[in-house]
Amino acid sequence: MTLQISATNPEHPALLLELPWHVPLEQWPDEYLVPLPRGISRHVVRYARAGSEVVAVKELAERPALREYELLRTLDRLAIPAVDPLAVVTGRTDAEGAPLEPVLITRHLGGSLPYRSMFETTMRPGTVHRLMDALAVLLVRLHLAGFAWGDCSLSNTLFRRDAGAYAAYLVDAETGELHPRLSDGQRAYDIELARVNISGEMLDLEASGALHPSIDPIAFGTEIGERYDALWTELTRTSVYPAGKHHYMERRIRRLNDLGFDVAEMQISHADQGDTVTFVPKVVDAGHHQRQLLRLTGMDAEENQARRLLNDLESWMATQDDYAPGDPPPSSRLRSNRGDPHGARAEVLAHRWVRDVFRPTVRAVRDHVPDRTDAAELYHELLEHRWYLSERAQHDIGLDAAVADYVKNIAGRSRPFNSPSENGPRPPA
Repeated sequence: MTLQISATNPEHPALLLELPWHVPLEQWPDEYLVPLPRGISRHVVRYARAGSEVVAVKELAERPALREYELLRTLDRLAIPAVDPLAVVTGRTDAEGAPLEPVLITRHLGGSLPYRSMFETTMRPGTVHRLMDALAVLLVRLHLAGFAWGDCSLSNTLFRRDAGAYAAYLVDAETGELHPRLSDGQRAYDIELARVNISGEMLDLEASGALHPSIDPIAFGTEIGERYDALWTELTRTSVYPAGKHHYMERRIRRLNDLGFDVAEMQISHADQGDTVTFVPKVVDAGHHQRQLLRLTGMDAEENQARRLLNDLESWMATQDDYAPGDPPPSSRLRSNRGDPHGARAEVLAHRWVRDVFRPTVRAVRDHVPDRTDAAELYHELLEHRWYLSERAQHDIGLDAAVADYVKNIAGRSRPFNSPSENGPRPPA
């Protein structure tokens, strides 16, 4: 058999050839492996280094490997939070020429953890509820895209911090199916599978002593369905408003934006009496603030991180000489279209903010914090610290003072996966 590496990026096959494909994955030497926490899987999974990248390698049969590879590529095109597929390796044989299982290779999601690693120290109920919120958002996004997971569980999900909240990413798409649109029955079946799987995983954690004693595993599994239903209803329900109450529609749009979704289309139809308007939001994938931050600054961040950074950018813009009293408010300038002169000015100011504020601030504390903290998350934590100190002092202490205090009193400590803002009140997003 001839070794074949199917990859979309021409650079990956050359890097992947250095790995010991003639050895069963379970027996790979330590020199190739990266000691990162792994979740539970029905397949053999290992983290390895390929050039400068860390990759996840999973052994499975050829047909499901190729199918999952294509599904993950499709989810990537749909901007769904999932691991990034790199390649499928087939035609593997051992030293005696006996066939070995093919492997699916995905890029390791930096800063992420499987749920079991997060429960190594008992997590508080509020933190666990936020994990469920993140998983519910992921399920809604998948279902809006027409993707039925078929095996939703905590084991098939990775979590990472997103400005004090959590973002969930799909890891295992082996059982998934993509349709133009999911029926109510397909969605209900997916949620029922999630309920059963999550309750089972929580019972397993309870047996190991890692689950907080106040958490009921069965009730908690049921809660994921309730959270999903609430979010799905808010995103897809049809609203009927009295004619002339257009601010009601604006309020609804803002609620959807606050949940991380954009409105792609509205259907406004007057009743025969002309006294009602029907408003049907058609939502696109979450990432409203991500796309806005990327457009203005070129920075790629998680949704909640992007929201916080945009708030800081907007406040900073209001202090600049370029912001004349007759100009539109910073918020409207940030939301301007590309062709609008105010939008062009906003992009210039945004790049100045990155150069003069964001990057110098991150550099000032980068050497004092763990490598796993990305720049956007670190800047968010500095904003949180500034807010906390300002609340205590009853006036704005400024970013420089917050950085100095953060380096002195916070950065040197061993920080858990949970955001430090859990220990106190948070400012509004």
